[in-house]
This record gives sequence, C-alpha cells and structure tokens, in this order.
Amino acid sequence: MATVQALEPGSRHDLRVGLSPDAPDEDRVKDEVGSFGYCHSYETSSRYDGPGLRLVLFVSGCLLRCTYCHNPDTWHLKDGTYVSVDQVLRRIGDFAPSIQALGGGLTISGGEPMVQLAFTRRILAGAKKMGLHTAIQTSGFLGDRADDNYLSEIDLVLLDIKSSDPETYRRTTARDLAPTLRFAERLASLSKPAWIRFTLVPGETDDPANVDGIARFVAPMKNVEWVEVQPFHQMGSFKWKAMGLEYKLEKTQPPSRDLVNRVIEQFRAAGCQAR
Repeated sequence: MATVQALEPGSRHDLRVGLSPDAPDEDRVKDEVGSFGYCHSYETSSRYDGPGLRLVLFVSGCLLRCTYCHNPDTWHLKDGTYVSVDQVLRRIGDFAPSIQALGGGLTISGGEPMVQLAFTRRILAGAKKMGLHTAIQTSGFLGDRADDNYLSEIDLVLLDIKSSDPETYRRTTARDLAPTLRFAERLASLSKPAWIRFTLVPGETDDPANVDGIARFVAPMKNVEWVEVQPFHQMGSFKWKAMGLEYKLEKTQPPSRDLVNRVIEQFRAAGCQAR
C-alpha cells in the first residue's frame, strides 16, 4: 500500500525517480474519488505558465513519449510522490493571498493533468474556491476524458499542439494527433480561453508546411489568445541519461534566432497572435 509522503517544492528540472514503486501504470488509473495522487514537485514563482505570478504543480503520469521531452521523470506515476489532495490544497492556501494579489493563480502541468483526472479536478476546484485563476498545461490527448464539469474548473488551457502532420506527430510523440485536434475544437466551441504552445525542434517539427498547418488550424479560433513558440533546449538531456533512456536528440541544437523568427512570422501571417 502506498505511503503518503511530503509534497516537495523544487523545480521542473529536478530529477525524481522511483519514489512510489507500487504505483499503478499511468494508463491504468481508475481512482474516481481523487483523494490521493502522484506529484513531481511544485514551483512558486513562475511568470511563464499563465498570466501573473503562478504556482505550478507538476503532476506525474503521461501517455505521450515525446522525443524532446525535458521531464521524462514525469511519465510514470511510480516516479512521483504520493500525496493527499488535502496536502496539496493546504500548500496552495499558504501562497494564495500573495499569488492572487499579483494577478496570478495555479497552473497544473506535468506530466499530463488528465491522467489523474479526479485528483486534479479536486485541486482545481479547491483553488477556485480560494479565488485563484486556474490553468492546466495539456497535450489534449486525453481531452475526451474531461467532461464539462472538469473544464468549468479551468480558466485557461495551455494546449500543446506538437504537429499538424499525423506522421510527424506519431514519430515525435508515439501517439495519434486526432484527439488533440478534437480537444482544441471543443475548447473553441466552449469559448474556453487557450494559449497554444508549439515546441520548435530543428529537424523534427520545423518543416514550414507543418507550422502552416497548425497556424491555419488555430487562426480562426476566437478563444485562442496566444500562440507561444517554444524553442527546443537540452536542459532535460541529463534525465534521459540518468534514467537509462535512449535520447535520440542528443546532437540536436536549439533553433537559431532566425528560425524562431521565421516560425513566429508564419503564425502571425495566418492571423495568430504569436510570440
């Protein structure tokens, strides 16, 4: 039986593995109550993961296997810390007044928040009761799992659209693209505010046609406030090595400033607000 542990502060760049060896596989989570869950860490001063100053909770569990993932230690629940939802909400409450005063809120990232759907729903609902703005960062792959009640607890969705080409998407994530696009269309139909995030990886996702496909898909969506182009980096490469995983992008360099600018301009030319 899992033992409840302390919720650890820290950084998304900290390596944490093997903390809950008896946890279920990430594709076999069946908890409908959400009283307990698995987390990697939390940060308290992000200005990157949503508006204002954010508390970012990194939960464990993800079904994608992105070749450029910088947090492979969030793929499996067994690598996370087993905590109670009450612990998490008490910790959020410690920071809520200052975060709210600075126009921020809570962002749940990962990993993938919708792997632990009941757990993250309870955290989001608790944060909203504290008066906090709420956001999740998601691939949208599990969006069909989230009912309207779940989405009602979320003020902003940071949606990663990693490719517009199904073959490129499967090659770089080992999953299908269609669920992400369905989720994006659902958010648009609900007028749910969204920021689209696109990771620019030279030789993987930088093909002009691939970028144009995302831009043309997103541009008509009135709920999309921003498209954020995220340059690939090597900050997580040490995790792959430490975990004994094959890292195929070891020799891939971050995109040049010219390439980043080209991609941003492609989004803007299609009518997106991009940065």
